[in-house]
Amino acid sequence: MPKQTLWGHPKGLYILFFTELWERFSFYGMRAILILYLTAKTTESNAGLGWDNVSALEIYGWYTMLVYVMSVPGGLLADRLIGQKKAVMVGGVLIIIGHFILIFPEIWAFYLGALIIILGVGALKPNISSMVGGLYKPGSEKRDTAFTIFYIGINIGAFTAPLIVGYVGEVINWNLGFGLAGVGMTLGLIVYILGQKYLKDVGNFVPLKREETTNKSVPLTTIEKDRMIVLVISFIIVMVFWAAYEQAGGLMNLYARDKIDREIFGFTVPASFLQSLHAFYVILLGVPVAYLWSKWQKKGKESSSLFKMGLGTIITGLGFLVLAGAAIETASSLDGKAAIYWMFGAYFLHVVGELSISPVALSFITKLAPIKYASLMMGAYFMVTGLGNKLAGMVGQAAENAGELTIFLGILIFCVSFGLLLIVFVKKLKKLAHGADDIEESNSIVEAD
Repeated sequence: MPKQTLWGHPKGLYILFFTELWERFSFYGMRAILILYLTAKTTESNAGLGWDNVSALEIYGWYTMLVYVMSVPGGLLADRLIGQKKAVMVGGVLIIIGHFILIFPEIWAFYLGALIIILGVGALKPNISSMVGGLYKPGSEKRDTAFTIFYIGINIGAFTAPLIVGYVGEVINWNLGFGLAGVGMTLGLIVYILGQKYLKDVGNFVPLKREETTNKSVPLTTIEKDRMIVLVISFIIVMVFWAAYEQAGGLMNLYARDKIDREIFGFTVPASFLQSLHAFYVILLGVPVAYLWSKWQKKGKESSSLFKMGLGTIITGLGFLVLAGAAIETASSLDGKAAIYWMFGAYFLHVVGELSISPVALSFITKLAPIKYASLMMGAYFMVTGLGNKLAGMVGQAAENAGELTIFLGILIFCVSFGLLLIVFVKKLKKLAHGADDIEESNSIVEAD
């Protein structure tokens, strides 16, 4: 483990932090203006492609899913051919090329640029997360905190991109907006290149070991097989969480637009502005939540990753209890609208749940995954995230017939039940993990002077 530290963590963590921050700036900048660009009329001064909403949403859905699904081949690329460090470099270069191609207004540039960005995110995303875990020894108490710090970087990019790229794209020029997102990734890649001296011992290629005198790969041990079972269960948790959490961009977004009174002190808050609340709350709450979990663990109470994810799922579900309250007010109010504070409360609970699941799951995967499958398993995590996004859309569509109140209550009941079930079986699942999640104080990194 690297001995050079800053604020108690390897300096390499902050290099990866800023690299990922700018990659997420690129991603969320693209996400902020993509569907607006697709549906903008060709006759407008800031002309778009003029597609109908259905066609645009279909392309948008495929794009947001594929950027995560491509993490699987991105993980294989690192595990089998070039290592995580070089895969991140390749991914960053592809993302930059893709965005700069999107500067051109021609249709071929749109398809080619989007495809190259998808490939780039697939190569970068799983491998940079695996490198964060690689900075720490097994059992280090710093690992979960490191992923929370890393997660804050993700959300700084997620918070600023819609505001900056969104303004440039929507008000000035769509294609310049795409280019600006590429400039962000360029800054991230420069930070990554300059910080290589702090990443010498992490992300290097590990050749596949084979049995002597044979051409067969060394099989997984019994312990590794048991841990793979826990990994699969973790993936199910992640899928359930994102299927609930990503209602924000679909059903909750439409609900805020149509059925929430968004006027504050005479100013009508655009519905899209509420999307920034997730990232804002993560930045605000990331360190306090990590601190509370640390204090909880030091008191000797149950603080395993599986317990955190179970509790996080329950808290996320409670956010939909708040939304159910909004739906009840909507049905009883004279103007058919509910107060905006319901949305603030729901997003707050969703983020508290998120901070107990997403960064913890990232850390947990690096603990459980066999070394030879490390990047592949991280890729599988992001693939499951993509599937969760797809499932979120399907659940949101059901509200057209069932109504928002029914869907909100349904998500609440499912998340709380699922989380409680997980907590009940935590001890048995921990046995299958064979101590991978245990904290070993002696293995913690040395504090900086």
